[in-house]
Amino acid sequence: MIASVKVMLSYDYCHFEFSKGTDQEVTNQQIDDMRKDCMRLADKAISQYQIAKVMAAKRRDGELSIQNFVMQCENIKRKNTEDRTVKEMAMLKQYEDENWQDQFDYDYDYEDEVNQ
Repeated sequence: MIASVKVMLSYDYCHFEFSKGTDQEVTNQQIDDMRKDCMRLADKAISQYQIAKVMAAKRRDGELSIQNFVMQCENIKRKNTEDRTVKEMAMLKQYEDENWQDQFDYDYDYEDEVNQ
């Protein structure tokens, strides 16, 4: 039996479609395995799409977040050292780090492994 398999999922007004086929003789089990492969790809595409949407929203808000962080740090600097909380001291230490803006970096290119 020669076979082709197609799986389509819709999520959030986006459509993810995958197909596999072969011109070799295959069993029903092999056809079912092709279907499962397509389904896994569709599920993975939806998962990555969800992450990409979150990252896009964070990028949109990123500039405001940076301005807010800088403003908070400037306000903390004006406080007496003994009046600063542990959280405020940690923010200032982070602000003084040359890479402090990295916390607002929300690049995402559909990577397979993402630590959020």
